[in-house]
This record gives sequence, structure tokens and C-alpha cells, in this order.
Amino acid sequence: MGICTAVVHASPAPAGYVMEIQLVPAACSLDPQRNKKRKCLEGYSLNVLGLYPEVAAQRNCTSHTVLNLPPIQAKVVARVMPDENARKQLWQGVGGCVPMPANQYFRMMINYAEKLKIPDELTSQETRVMQAAVLRSRMLRLNPGLPTQGFEFSCQQNKTNSILTEIKICYQNNGHYKACPKNVQNNCPATFTIKGSF
Repeated sequence: MGICTAVVHASPAPAGYVMEIQLVPAACSLDPQRNKKRKCLEGYSLNVLGLYPEVAAQRNCTSHTVLNLPPIQAKVVARVMPDENARKQLWQGVGGCVPMPANQYFRMMINYAEKLKIPDELTSQETRVMQAAVLRSRMLRLNPGLPTQGFEFSCQQNKTNSILTEIKICYQNNGHYKACPKNVQNNCPATFTIKGSF
């Protein structure tokens, strides 16, 4: 039994992880289809999209195990990732590349999310225009040990301006921050809009 378990989870360790945090008000306003989702209806300001293992692009990360979290853990995970289908899809897509079972992976994701300090501007009810450099310096001040290259912003253009939609944070396997790999790019202009939470 022990040997089988070891074999099932013997996926080689990735080079690190990238946590993607979605700014929910921005995502909901840019995609009307999303407005019916729980995170939009219940006024979430931030949502973790996933903790993605850093592996070679051609590697197949599909999981062959079904996501079945204990009810108490599912409740905790729902605080940062409310959509159950999104959790299942995430595990289906990355489970084959993480060297641990699902409950451990989601525990790790929660630990990273809870440890990360987020500037108030990202959870405010007011929509505001902000300079990337100002937000970057606030992130660095709130999170000792986070290198300047340890996170990147993603924006989406609407008719009139650029809206901040995601923040990506990069981690070593031991949970310490690290500089992001080259494929994690900032695509935001020097100034962008942060959507208020409704």
C-alpha cells in the first residue's frame, strides 16, 4: 500500500510555482457571462485562479485522480476559490505535475494566499486609476522577502482604458518568493484602472 502511494505521487518536483490572483470586479465587468458566477454575485474582491507548477511547456500535467477534498477543507478553499468546478478543473489540469495529493496541494495554496499581504487599493469599493510603480512598491513594502521580479501584473484593455485583472506571484518549492520565470510577463501600461468591488 505504502509503495503504491509513493508511486502515484512520485511526480518530479516542479521548478517552482506561480499563484494567479484574479481581481474579481474587473473580471466580472469585462465578461458579462461571468456575472452569474458565485464570486461575482457574492461580492468577492479577490479570487485565486490557481497555483501553477513551473514545468516544461510540453509536459502533460493532467491528473488521473478525482478531486475529493474533505468538507472542512473544501470550505476553507472556497474562501479564496469559491467555484467548485474551477477547483476540479484546476486539479485536473495540474495534478499530474505536483508531487503531492490534492488535499496537500490545496493546503499549500491556502497557506500561500493567506501569507500574501494585498494593498487596500485592490480590495476597495472605489474604482481608481493607479500607477503600476506605486502598486508595485506597496506590494514590496507589505511582503518582506518578495523580490521586485517576484510578481507581475496582467491587464485587459476595454474601450477607454487598461484594467488590472490579475497578479501573478512566483514561489520556490519551499514557499519562499523568487523571481518569476521569463514566461510570466507584465502586460500592463504605466497607469491602469483598478475596478472597485461594485
